[in-house]
Amino acid sequence: MNIIKPKFLKSGDTVAIVAPSGALDKEKFLVGIRNFENLGFKTIYSDRIFDKKRYLAGQDENKIQELEYYFEDTKIDGIICARGGYGAIRLIKNINYDIIRQNPKFFGGYSDITALQLMFLKHAGLVTYTSPMIQSDFGCDVVSDFTVKSFINCENNPVIDCENIVPGNVEAVLWGGNLSTIVSMCGVDFLPDEDFIFFAEDISEPVYKIDKMFRQLLNIDVFRKNVKGIIFGEFSNVDNNEYLKDFIIEISQELGVPSVQNLKITHSADKLTLPIGGFAKIYDSKLFL
Repeated sequence: MNIIKPKFLKSGDTVAIVAPSGALDKEKFLVGIRNFENLGFKTIYSDRIFDKKRYLAGQDENKIQELEYYFEDTKIDGIICARGGYGAIRLIKNINYDIIRQNPKFFGGYSDITALQLMFLKHAGLVTYTSPMIQSDFGCDVVSDFTVKSFINCENNPVIDCENIVPGNVEAVLWGGNLSTIVSMCGVDFLPDEDFIFFAEDISEPVYKIDKMFRQLLNIDVFRKNVKGIIFGEFSNVDNNEYLKDFIIEISQELGVPSVQNLKITHSADKLTLPIGGFAKIYDSKLFL
């Protein structure tokens, strides 16, 4: 499949906001809208974005309808998600990926949104972005300067310093996201057919579960065959940091592919914006995009 890298957002663009996952905090969401618009963007969203069904942001069918509508609407330059949580995986079997493929545009988010991003890449060939979200990041009392700068400058082919675990150089597609979300997709067709550099992050998962989730992926022959590098993002709020360090070294040495860490791929305030499906290179303790 041909990979489509959409144009990045610029000041003045109109951005649709969607909530494919968890229910919103309206007050915090509206703060996020104001802060995002202060960067020069225009926003549009449906009143249904505030719907709530248990822990979800409304009905699945409404979420899919809005998502497909905003992709088809030529007045919309890009789409950013309001927050993560849970719910995106409920949508992936019913999305019309032909609509995504025929109307490529910027799509950003992280955490639970990983499920949509990996399916968009696999079934529509669309490069998406692990990026800050409206409520989760722009809705904070103080929005991280680091996060904003990374978001605005992502298209400028940044070079990012990192720390070697297993030294080496590799060039491949950048692929990954939130680890627990990725593992929840096992059983559907979502893995890339080409070589890739795998990046992963998570929050509030004990180390034994991080170990278990990596093992589940490595037990998939296609994953083990095609993974040519690993980027370890932040695994925040773990139960034992020493166990985590030991596990990261162990899995890196076992695979023997170039492996790096200490990049701000994270749920924390300071976060990088990165292209999922874009070409990347690890070289001399740096990530080139």
